[in-house]
Amino acid sequence: MGKSTIASRLARKLGYASLDSGAMYRALALKAIEWDISFDDEAALAKLAHDSHIQLEPTSGGTRVLMDGRDVTQRVRETDVTAGASRVSVHPQVREWMVARQQELGAGGGVVMEGRDIGTKVFPNADVKIFLDADPVVREQRRLQQRNLRGTAAEATVAELRERDRRDRTRAASPLVAAGDAMVIDSTTLSEDEVLQRIEELVQQKLGP
Repeated sequence: MGKSTIASRLARKLGYASLDSGAMYRALALKAIEWDISFDDEAALAKLAHDSHIQLEPTSGGTRVLMDGRDVTQRVRETDVTAGASRVSVHPQVREWMVARQQELGAGGGVVMEGRDIGTKVFPNADVKIFLDADPVVREQRRLQQRNLRGTAAEATVAELRERDRRDRTRAASPLVAAGDAMVIDSTTLSEDEVLQRIEELVQQKLGP
């Protein structure tokens, strides 16, 4: 199951907007690919971010991603861009710019925002924080089934997932950790509907019906 799908379904249930913050990093990674800028060049990536206009528009089907007015929603989900986003996101200057934009998007409230540092860095005072976790092997199998991958393609995807998790958990800026006051849900043995139900119950306990 995908965190973005869960967030989108929850937002519809609550009547909130759903925003996938990770899409912003993917949009920047896409532009870096198109402009032939190295994922390791922090200064160039930070300038690229400052010179870019990234928009996230919540829709009934999820978050629509616009880069400089161009719809890149589908393109940013492709493998090369996803891998690039993980590398782009390790740079403190890039994250500083992204966090500021994400805080602007959620400043008015009424938003379910999904991302790897939302509860710790972007909105440390959020009304409700959920940290979804699962056994790494189960997560890998779900991704392979989602993409219907086998053989060498499956091996490459697993390697990519493990490297992404390593980078996210060890980066200096906003490493991937659960916020101290986050509600942790282990989805290893749960279906998507069961995860959504548990989150709804937690939200009701926190905010009321």
